[in-house]
Formats: sequence, C-alpha cells, structure tokens
Amino acid sequence: MRDALLAWYDTHRRDLPWRHTHDPWAVWVSEVMLQQTRVESVIGYWQRFLARFPTPAALAAAPLDDLLALWAGLGYYARARHLHRAAQQVVERHGGEIPNDPEAFGALAGVGRYTCGAVLSIAFGRALPVVDGNVERVLCRVDRIEEDPRAPAVSRRLWAQAAALADGERPGDLNQALMELGATVCTPRAPRCLLCPIRSACGGADVAERLPLKAKRAARRTEHRVAALVRDARGVWLARRPDAGLLAGLWELPSADGLDPAALGLFVTGEARIVEHAFTHRHWTLHVYPAEGVPAGAVHVPYGALADVALCGPALKALRAFDVPGAPRRRGAGR
Repeated sequence: MRDALLAWYDTHRRDLPWRHTHDPWAVWVSEVMLQQTRVESVIGYWQRFLARFPTPAALAAAPLDDLLALWAGLGYYARARHLHRAAQQVVERHGGEIPNDPEAFGALAGVGRYTCGAVLSIAFGRALPVVDGNVERVLCRVDRIEEDPRAPAVSRRLWAQAAALADGERPGDLNQALMELGATVCTPRAPRCLLCPIRSACGGADVAERLPLKAKRAARRTEHRVAALVRDARGVWLARRPDAGLLAGLWELPSADGLDPAALGLFVTGEARIVEHAFTHRHWTLHVYPAEGVPAGAVHVPYGALADVALCGPALKALRAFDVPGAPRRRGAGR
C-alpha cells in the first residue's frame, strides 16, 4: 500500500503552493488554514498571510487585530487566535525556531495530534501519522470498518493504521498521499474506485458510499437578531464582539438578540433588510435596520478603512446589502 500510494501521489498530486516548500512555518500555516476549509479558498489567504507574516516572529510581534483582518472571510477564527499565541510561544520558548520534537511542538497553542503529525512529517520527515476526514474515510473503506469512527476504540484503530503506514521512508508524502486520495478519488459520494491505486487492498469497495458510518448531525438552530446600520457621509458605526465565544473579537453592526428593533436603542429610519448567515451549529437571521443615533459602545469607521477591519461574515453581508461604499468584496480566496 505504501509503494502504491507514493507512486500514485508522485504522478497525480495537485500542484498546490505549500507543496513546493518544507519550511515548517509555511507548512504549519497551510495545515491550520486547511482545517474545515476548501483548498480553493485557502490558496490566496495562505499567500497573503506569508507575505505579511513570513516567520513566527513576524506574527508574534503583530497585533491580533492585524491577523484577524487578514483572516476575515476564512472563518473558524479560533484557529487564527491559537496560531497567534503559538507564534508567541515559539519566540518565547524556542527562540523563534519551530521545534522538531512532537512533545515540544504539540505543547503549542492549538496544536493537536493531527497538526503535530502533519507538520512534523511534511517539514521534518518525522514518521508521525495523521487522521483527518479524508484519511478516516479511506481507512474505514479499506478495512471495511462498519462502526462510527468517532467511537474511541475505532478512533484508536484508525490512528494505529495511519501510524503503520507512516512508518517508513517519505512519511510526509505518504500522509499527503492518503489525504489527497480521500480528497480526489475516495470521495464521500461517487468514489472513483477504478482509479484508486490501492483498490486491490480495499475490503469495502462494494459499500464505499455508506462508509464511514456516522451519527446524524443535529439540525442547526435558527436565531433571530436585529442590527442597526448607522452611517453618515464619512463612514459607519461598528461594534466589537466579545473576546470569547462566537466570532470573538471581530467587528459587527450594533446588534441585539430577538426581533424588536427597540432593543437597539436607536431611531429606526426605514424597513429592515434580511441577512442570512449559517454557522456549523446555528443559523442567524439578521434583521438589519437603517438607523440614526450614536450606538452604545460602537466606534465610527471611515468607509476607506473598512477593508482593513476584521469584519465578521454577517456584518460584511449586511454592508453589501445596503451597498455601503468601501465594503470589501471578499469571497473565498478573493478579497
């Protein structure tokens, strides 16, 4: 399986920019960004990130707001805050050099077993395993595991399988081959089994589309909120979200829970426009009212500065809905 995977990877891997470097910082940033995010969306962000923060020391010295502004639109902002703290720890504990040691690297903020294995195997050639959603799917199908992979016993089995495969030459490429196979051939739906380099070893090809087995995800709950668009000739008023919780530290329109615009404490001047925004476990229906007054706790942001502010997704959609000048047009890898 190792030989077949590596030979296939050498021929069929996608040409992605982070595969042209073994710089551990560049690899680390790519792995953080790729978690729960499509490759196509990551490429532009990764390139802009490294141009702005080429080393851990550069990120460690920057205000968190600078990072959040650059990250805006990529989502899952806890990743950015953890990476910022981890860069500071690299400077404080390791003189700015990323440690080539699983215990030391794994002790950094936000670095779990997957990130540790991916970065150290790719950047340093350490024989460490990775199990992400793609690898999980491949291994469950190969061994015809008809149990929930999130069950502790099954998870341990998958990590043991991945460790056995990583144990040999080119562990970083082997890990990437497994992930690439899951992303491009052994896909969740309509897997292309005839093109699979390890199809002869696969015990679950006939039931591939129903593996891996997983419990159904709970339906997203819908939450209604009201928000105010208060603007003048120079700019708009924005409020900062709390430093913990959903969209922590990002900027939004002044808002409140519920459907009553009176909760905003402002004079509403027109009808609301509806903005929908989906998160992993909840869905916001945001009723955005044009309003006048000075929102409590908000700050005035000039139109020309909006592109440099770490706007949350709902706020960005609301600004676009009202054709606010200067609202950035971020979408995926764009900006």
